[in-house]
Order: sequence, then C-alpha cells, then structure tokens
Amino acid sequence: MAKWRRPAPDTIPCKAKGAGLYMICTLSKDAAEADGYNDALMLDYRGQVAECTGAHVFFVRDGELHTPTNDILLDGITRKAVLELAAKRHIKVNKRDIWPGELPTFSECFIVGTAAEITPVRSIEDINYTPGELTVNMVEDYDKLVRGKL
Repeated sequence: MAKWRRPAPDTIPCKAKGAGLYMICTLSKDAAEADGYNDALMLDYRGQVAECTGAHVFFVRDGELHTPTNDILLDGITRKAVLELAAKRHIKVNKRDIWPGELPTFSECFIVGTAAEITPVRSIEDINYTPGELTVNMVEDYDKLVRGKL
C-alpha cells in the first residue's frame, strides 16, 4: 500500500496524465520496490482502493469481477477493453467502492494498463492471490484481442 494517496478531484485535474500525479506514483512505486514489491496499490483521498501506480486493478470473488470506480480514475483504454472482454464471457463486473479491508475476501487480482496489459497479482502486502481460471482467460482473451485473433 502506498503511503501517498491519489488527490481529490477538487485539488488537481486527477483524470489527466499530469506531472504531479506521476510524481506521487513514482515515489510510491520506488518505495514499494525498496520493500521488495513490483508496484504499489494507491488509495484515493477517501482511503478507498483506487489503482496501482500505472494500472487499473481488478479483483475476483465468486466468479465475478470487482473494480474501483470513483471520481479520480483515468478513463483507461485497456480497462475498457477488459470490461468488454468480461461482457463477452458473461462475467458480472461490479464497478464500486472497494475498501482495503475487503482485500482478503478476493481470490484473484490482476492489473491492467497499456504497459501492464493484463498482469496477475500474487500479493498485496501479506494478502496472497492465486491467478485462477478467470484471470487466465482474461489474459488469453486480451492477448488475442491485441494481436487481432479475437
């Protein structure tokens, strides 16, 4: 978990890819890497799960996807693609507020973004996730989509 939080929408143009936002993410990612992690999970100004430093985050519980949706997230192209792929598989997507205390209730987690594509997450601090069938299918579907085979 990052010590920095994503700023409130009335303090910065938070949906823009701006230098101020990159600085918070860079500091958070550097701190996470110093602790042996690959990335940091960012919370928003209210303390809700927002995203990672350069990717949106999805969780799996009981065959359904859960992903944050709030007023500070970028309108990501890869996130939109994942939502469309989930719809094609008739996977229910719950776009909602997610609190850090819920993280242990999810069985799978993956991040999505232009650079990350779809990357399974194995742990967030001491909470472990195992990439399962849903995550594997999403990775395969996305790979086919970007290579023009879907």
